[in-house]
Amino acid sequence: MKKIFSYFSEVLVELKKVSWPKRNEVIQLLSLVVAISAIVAIFVGVVDFGLTKLLESLLAK
Repeated sequence: MKKIFSYFSEVLVELKKVSWPKRNEVIQLLSLVVAISAIVAIFVGVVDFGLTKLLESLLAK
């Protein structure tokens, strides 16, 4: 039990050393991640749609 308490007290000490980002920085980086994810999703969707149509046309012959 003593080891568990010691572990969590050390975790708290280390968490106090962490340099947490500011709110504006988090919002900017989150927006960037969401935008890049949306662009990649659209690209993958377009490629998937194109390949599906190409495969359908090849199999229809």
